[in-house]
Order: sequence, then C-alpha cells, then structure tokens
Amino acid sequence: MRFEEPVLLYGAGREAISTRAFLMARQPDLKVFVTVDSGAADIAETEIIAPADLPAAIHAHRFGLIVKSPGVSRYKDIFGIARDAGIPVTSNINLWGAAYRTGRTVIAITGTKGKSTTATLVHLMLSRSGIDAGLAGNVGLAPLDIADRHGTVIFELSSYQTSDMNFLPDIAGVTNLYPEHVDWHGSVERYYQDKLHLIDRDGGFPVALGAAAKGNGLVAQAVRDHRRLIRDLTRDESAAVDKAVATSRLKGAHNLDNARLAAQIALAAGGTLEGVVRGIAGFVPLPHRLEEHRFGGMLFVNDSISTTPEATKAALAAYAGQRLALIAGGHERQQDYAELAELLAGYGVTTLACLPVTGARLASATRIAAPQLTVLEAADLETAMQALHRHRRAFDAVILSPGAPSYNQFKNFEERGRRFVELAKANFVPEAP
Repeated sequence: MRFEEPVLLYGAGREAISTRAFLMARQPDLKVFVTVDSGAADIAETEIIAPADLPAAIHAHRFGLIVKSPGVSRYKDIFGIARDAGIPVTSNINLWGAAYRTGRTVIAITGTKGKSTTATLVHLMLSRSGIDAGLAGNVGLAPLDIADRHGTVIFELSSYQTSDMNFLPDIAGVTNLYPEHVDWHGSVERYYQDKLHLIDRDGGFPVALGAAAKGNGLVAQAVRDHRRLIRDLTRDESAAVDKAVATSRLKGAHNLDNARLAAQIALAAGGTLEGVVRGIAGFVPLPHRLEEHRFGGMLFVNDSISTTPEATKAALAAYAGQRLALIAGGHERQQDYAELAELLAGYGVTTLACLPVTGARLASATRIAAPQLTVLEAADLETAMQALHRHRRAFDAVILSPGAPSYNQFKNFEERGRRFVELAKANFVPEAP
C-alpha cells in the first residue's frame, strides 16, 4: 500500500494518532494534514487545516485521501464535497483491512449495548483455547495498532465504524439493537442501517445473534438467510456457560446473554468448551461498566458507559432486591424514558437524581408514573451527589447509569465515571475525628 498524494486526518483522537503512526512507518516523507472541529489538533508532524478552510483545500486538491475518525459523522457536508471532487474518505479500520486482512480470521461484533463485554469474552475464550487472538476496535487496540500481530482478530465495532466498513468478517455477532447516536447518523432509521451494515452484505459469512437481537425484525431482515446463523449452544454447553457465569464477575441477566453469545462465536471460531469456561472465569469487568466501589458503608456503581434507557434497565436489574438511588440524564439524543420511568419502582429505585438535559424529561415522567419516588433535579453531578447524601437513609446503593451520553457536561463517559467515583468518596466517606 502506497499513498501517491498527501493525506488529511479528520479528527485527532486515538485512531488518528494510530493512523499517523501507520503512515509514518510506511512513508516517512508523506505529507499529512489534520483537521478538528473542536479541541487540540496535537498530532506530530502534521499541518493543521481549519474546518473553514477545508472547502478551498479540497478544491485545490491539497490532499488525495481523507481518513476520518469514528467520532466525526460521515454525513457531514464536507465529505460530500470531497467525494464530488474525487477525494475518497476512509477510516483506520478500512486501512487495516487493505493492509492486513488477507490471511487472518476476522470476528466482528457490534450492537447497541454489550458489544465490549462480548468481544472481550470472545478474546478471552479463544486465548484460553490456545488460539492466537487479538482484540481491537473500541476496546483493546486501534485496528492499525494491532496490525498483523495475530492470526485471529476480534473487532468490537461501533455504528460509526460499521457504517462504511468495506471488508467482510469471517464471523459477525450482533448483541442487540436499540435507538442511539441519532445526532451522528441523522435519524434512527439511518442508525439501524449503518449498524446492520456489518451483516447486511453479500458474502454469506456466519452470524451469531444475542438474545435481544433474535427477536428484532430489522436484524432478521439484515441476516437475509437464516442458514447463515451460527448454531445454538447444546444443552451441555449452555449449562457449562451458565454455571461458569454464576461464579464469575459477570453481573446481571444481560451479561449472561453476552456470555452465551460469546460462547457461540468462540466455539464457531475453533475454541473449546474448556477455553470458553476458563475465559468466563478470567473476565474482569470493564471500566465504567457496573464498576463497584464502597465508601462509608455504601455501594456505588459506576455504569457511566450507559447511554441508552435500555442500558439503564439492565444495570438496575443487576441489583434487584436492593434499595437503589439512580443518577440519570445527560446529552440529548431523543431518548424515550417513558418505559424506564414506569419500571423504576419495580427495580427497587427509591430515589432518582436527574441531570441535564434529558433528566428533565425523565423527572417529569417519573413523577407521573411513580409519585412515591423522591425525584431530585440537579444542575450537575456534584450537586446531585450532595443531594443524595442528604437523602442517604433512603437507599443502600447509588448507581450512575445515565441512559444518555455525557457530552453536555463532560468530555466523555470515562471522565463522567471518574468524577462520580471522586464525588462518592468526597461526599460519603466520614471525616476523621
């Protein structure tokens, strides 16, 4: 692979840094530009082009390829302008496909929720089965960073990545499908289309579906032919997986579903049942996914990765039987909280702390559906934690499971999760006498 013209990196995050390193290793003298919509464009040995100057740069053909970061919507007008000018737009994962796909087994896993856990489990199961496997995508390494190190590569892919993925996997998995990322895709319908582009293609490669994906008509349509579906677990295999999950660190019914799906994929990829069981036993909860802490005798659960109401429901279900305080709300993506509000009392929620901006809708819906709950509306996470401390006798655990992205108040969900843990310690640990 050789680049005959300069390259523009659109975005300056983890994947852009990975792409720059790849280009530097291949062609040290290649001219590389970078554009960012916000934040710093701090990538070594690049020249910055401001967004306002891009149309002119495209018309002047200052570069011959754009490598777009996942967080930058492919539906931005500028990419249409580039394509009309004959400048293609690609991605880190598509560059990986062009450079390293041949001769490798590729397992690609997507879904609205559960894809990180499922992909991590598949990696563990295959590794424990003695298979040379690597993990990349949204978890593990950026695709170009994993390069050609492993014979089998498991990719955990967001809808941002599946939307224009231009090579086929050997095995694909879909955990579930709910509305999300409407701001990036422009509509729920387009989100579904982009997410399911992973499997809705010619090629006939086998597909495994999670429990929630199996009953989804759009998923069934994307599968095209039910004969593509990977076989279900046998009774003995299912029993072994269920037993292993029961003594593992996987919490909640949704994670049992993730483990079953991972086992289907791992066995189809040549893994052994012993490797599957050992992989489950070796699983360590991913950061910000039902991550537990204890301060002042109180349990705090950092589930900041939760960006949909469905994820919040799964988190609450994992702590059934306890009196819960829920912190929810965040960036607007047209989430529907009506059903969640009706279910809160049944999940054991006694206290609800709502954050801007979507928290206002959840608060209103909860006051109607469950007037017995204490509903607190807070301007930010710090104010919410202070308010919860004043009501601390009403619950046994505090769960941050926002059901919304963090962008209106935080850089990302990781920053939000870390801040939650800091505030829990600051507000609920008694001061020394």
